[in-house]
Amino acid sequence: MWTILLKIFKNRYFLATLAFLAFICFFDQNNVMNQNSLHKDLKELEREKAYYIAEIKKDKQTTQELKTNLRNLEKFGREKYLMKKDEEDLYIIFKEDDLPK
Repeated sequence: MWTILLKIFKNRYFLATLAFLAFICFFDQNNVMNQNSLHKDLKELEREKAYYIAEIKKDKQTTQELKTNLRNLEKFGREKYLMKKDEEDLYIIFKEDDLPK
């Protein structure tokens, strides 16, 4: 048994293959650790892409609603930008958590 393993480890082709695999896995520019890091980055970017595509779809729908319905446009202006009519008074109520420090 030990003689067979000793012959295998003394074989120059086996040693060359082992050295090549070690170089590829650990010392090369595209080593295993870099590939793993790049794979994680790719997954994170794909999640961000899906999030932004969903946000773009939601914004397009909101824009379409604002373009077609004047009531929605007025409601949006009042809520988002605190717009008011000339004869109205505007009172803004903040929660304690939302107050600036």
